[in-house]
Amino acid sequence: MLSPTSVPVIEATLPIVGRHLDQISGNFYDTMLGENPELLNLFSRSAQATGEQKSALAGAVAAFATHLVGAGPDAVVFDHIVERIAQRHCALGIRPEQYTTVGRYLMGAVGTVLGDAVTPAVAAAWDEVYWLFAARLIGREARLYAEAGVDGADPWREYVVAKKIAEAHDTVSFILTPADGRPAPAFLPGQYVTVAADLPDGSRQLRQYSLSQAATGGTLRITVRRIRGSGGTPDGVVSSFLHDGVSAGSRLRLSHPHGDLTLRDSTAPLVLVSAGVGITPMAAILDHVARTQPTREVTIVHADRNPERHPLRLDMHSHGSRLTSFTAVVWYEEASDVPGANQGFIDTDSIPLDPGADVYLCGPVPFMHAVRAGLHRRGVNDEQIRYEVFGSEQWRSTPVPATV
Repeated sequence: MLSPTSVPVIEATLPIVGRHLDQISGNFYDTMLGENPELLNLFSRSAQATGEQKSALAGAVAAFATHLVGAGPDAVVFDHIVERIAQRHCALGIRPEQYTTVGRYLMGAVGTVLGDAVTPAVAAAWDEVYWLFAARLIGREARLYAEAGVDGADPWREYVVAKKIAEAHDTVSFILTPADGRPAPAFLPGQYVTVAADLPDGSRQLRQYSLSQAATGGTLRITVRRIRGSGGTPDGVVSSFLHDGVSAGSRLRLSHPHGDLTLRDSTAPLVLVSAGVGITPMAAILDHVARTQPTREVTIVHADRNPERHPLRLDMHSHGSRLTSFTAVVWYEEASDVPGANQGFIDTDSIPLDPGADVYLCGPVPFMHAVRAGLHRRGVNDEQIRYEVFGSEQWRSTPVPATV
């Protein structure tokens, strides 16, 4: 809990902090990464080039502050936010000592942007907020490392690429086997791994990819779409490296599986909604359900530009054929000759939907916002909807209130 002396200070300063979140975050990232270039390995080069990375932390601490003073998300909702961030951090190998560096630069950015408004009392109150937030994350991350049997100081394990499979236009799968000969780790359908890519220029970049098949004990599979730059933005560094520089026999270093878009213990009808390469966690979930709950009612809904870009389509239908109740619906932006395919964008009113269904979403953020809004209009509540986001929006899953 926030100390009584800090509560009124945070309440009084939340509006000005909220109005300057993007400037604070931009100053924080520019200064920290400029003075600590080794940390660049943790962040996507393409996201830095587009400015997306600078917004990634913009709302996290402020949202926690609103929670502490009773103006933000309740404890259950914020526990979910903390869990999502902690899972991501463990997949990146974040260590407790790094929170000291982040805190120093974040508080420095607050002082730089807000100037004289940051009195000693204001600085102390916001420092307390940050460390309460950091302590929750550090504690949860320590437990996640321990549960996984992973040394947080060196969370990587080497894998051999057994197969490289073309799945669709600009999309390939990698079948990976542990190089040490031991079994692949158990994981929950919907989780992801981080690939630590050692690039030709000598740098290392970390990128997260959903596991696209259920746990088999022998192999892992990731499915990677090449990121093409547009409007002057660069191509994806890691996706290009994996497509062009990695083949059968190559070795990759991966994290333990992490992530909280996992299948609930339920027998309710299941609806899996995806767009583009967001189909990957849905493929693992559907594979798992076909193996363990073949009588469960499942509907899959996918959106893509055209059939040539639709990854894992045959896999999804193969998994679905093992279910007693399975429906597949697809929308393509471009006209196609695929029987039964819809043209255009997903119409949520046309999705076959049981009122009590569990719904899982994965895809670009605007797509998920639109689908989620459509589901709400149809009476589906937030407790029924789970989603996965890669990128800055993970920090904004509960926005800072408008008063900020």
